[in-house]
Amino acid sequence: MARGAWAGPAVEAVPDGRPHRFGFGPRRFELDGKPFRIRSGEMHPARIPREYWRHRIRMAKAMGLNTIALYVMWNHHEREPGVFDWQSDNRDMAAFIRLCQAEGLWVYLRPGPYVCAEWTNGGLPAYLLRDPDIRLRTKDDPSFMAATLRYIRQLAGFVKPLMVENGGPVLMIQVENEYSMFGDDVDYLRALAEMWRVHGIQGPFAVSDGLKDLKRRKAYLPGAALGLDGADVGDLEAGPRFAGESPVWVGEGYPGWLTHWGESEFASRHYVDTLRSVIRAGYSFNLYVVHGGTNFGLTAGTNAEDDGSQFQPAITSYDYAAPIDERGRASGAYKALRDAITQEAAVKAPAPPDDMPAGHFAPFTPTPKASLWDALGAARRLPLPGPNEVLFGQDQGLVVYRKRVDATGTLHLGGARDYAVVYADGREVGHVSRLAHPALSSSPDVAIPHAGTVEVLVDTFGHINFGPRLGDHKGLVGPVAFNGELMRDVEAFPLPLDGPWLESAPALQGTPTRGGVIFEGTLTLDRPGDVYLDMGAWNKGYLWVNGKLLGRYWHIGPQERLYCPGVWLKAGANTVRVLDLHRTDGAPITCAERMHDGMA
Repeated sequence: MARGAWAGPAVEAVPDGRPHRFGFGPRRFELDGKPFRIRSGEMHPARIPREYWRHRIRMAKAMGLNTIALYVMWNHHEREPGVFDWQSDNRDMAAFIRLCQAEGLWVYLRPGPYVCAEWTNGGLPAYLLRDPDIRLRTKDDPSFMAATLRYIRQLAGFVKPLMVENGGPVLMIQVENEYSMFGDDVDYLRALAEMWRVHGIQGPFAVSDGLKDLKRRKAYLPGAALGLDGADVGDLEAGPRFAGESPVWVGEGYPGWLTHWGESEFASRHYVDTLRSVIRAGYSFNLYVVHGGTNFGLTAGTNAEDDGSQFQPAITSYDYAAPIDERGRASGAYKALRDAITQEAAVKAPAPPDDMPAGHFAPFTPTPKASLWDALGAARRLPLPGPNEVLFGQDQGLVVYRKRVDATGTLHLGGARDYAVVYADGREVGHVSRLAHPALSSSPDVAIPHAGTVEVLVDTFGHINFGPRLGDHKGLVGPVAFNGELMRDVEAFPLPLDGPWLESAPALQGTPTRGGVIFEGTLTLDRPGDVYLDMGAWNKGYLWVNGKLLGRYWHIGPQERLYCPGVWLKAGANTVRVLDLHRTDGAPITCAERMHDGMA
């Protein structure tokens, strides 16, 4: 038995609506005073249609797990200061937690305020970035801490009755996330824990970090359970150096991994052997993730190096090569991981539920219906281009900049975040991408062939979700120059992707001559169920089905198919809308049952 792990039998119990005591014994978790091991799998309600929550929970339970871990994405619930939504669609966290309890599973709550999660801005609201001087994840910025307090106050209101001592399933709450990967101010972690206490939740608390970063910055909250991310048994044995007699466990064990736009293939991992050794050594664990779901809408985040280079936006799918795939089915790793858990932990697991049905539709080709260039609205005059959040209060989406030049020359877009298409008198003359990729052949300098009107259509990816560049602004944030001189006094047209311009754009007159076209088509469902829409024939843009934004597509792959849950479709005709930044004519959209053909 590994040093630091507790050896011996553990109690098996389920949340039954009665108050229980969950806490920490000497280097172990305890439930009602008896040793307890957490066998957790993580999933995120924000990435799953509400109608499928119970199915995904049951799939996790059928792996032999006894706990569901979940992040709460702050910016999914508070888009504007003080305006919270805890009820609509997949935002009802209390309902999800009660579902876990109804299915006999405990809950490990990970509410941030920062979560990473490959989610835009790590879950922090984009409205914070309207203040160009704000400092995130620090107790020394009053605006950030005031917003955080408002968020925790809201959360605590419905979490308190769901805590285990009040008859609910919530065992413990994570305070912040992977803070040693960002900073070293333990007093910041103490301040967050105190916010929970002030609002009636005394813990238990947990933190999660990588061992390497914990050794470097030592940002451990005294008395908290220490989750080590990506840990093997050797890492776990080192945990008591920081946690003392508090429990050490695998805060995130990775049976899969994320994929970025432009990568040559979908990521995957093998975790069975590591999981077996962790269980044998007597440690608790959390699989990150047991089911990933989908980055619907504009929720996908971005990774980057500490200096902002190596910009890597996450794809729309959050399948993650997880044991439960994006559609909720058992992936190739599901059985092997299930066997590892049930055998090593000596537990029985129920049979998995039936798969959700797969739908089908015949191929169809959307046709041009409108153009964003006819829906720009009134111009805003600016002395200089700048961040979308500061200038327009806009989170992601598009912005068009316009300026007349009186000569041929070179347009320099030094701070294009994150993708810009350049036009000279309505003709595309180049593009600039923040993503370094051979297929893009991009540089920040674009040749303007003649005097006339220059327009720059700026598209965005999700905000950086990890590292010191967290909170990066979007738009044209760096120097914009023409022939070496700053481009001043420009017209700007912000175009949020949830804005009315998408619906009110006038119908096209004639054939479109440049990208930015809104296409429309009809998906006729001849068999109900979940589908993938294959966008392999398209270029780059966004896809809506019946008014729901599925997410981004991009020809550089590796993802070409976007998942649409069957509950978002209706029998017969369904309206599909496509906004493509480069195409002027429609292309076929075909049906698939899987994200890619290599899936098991």
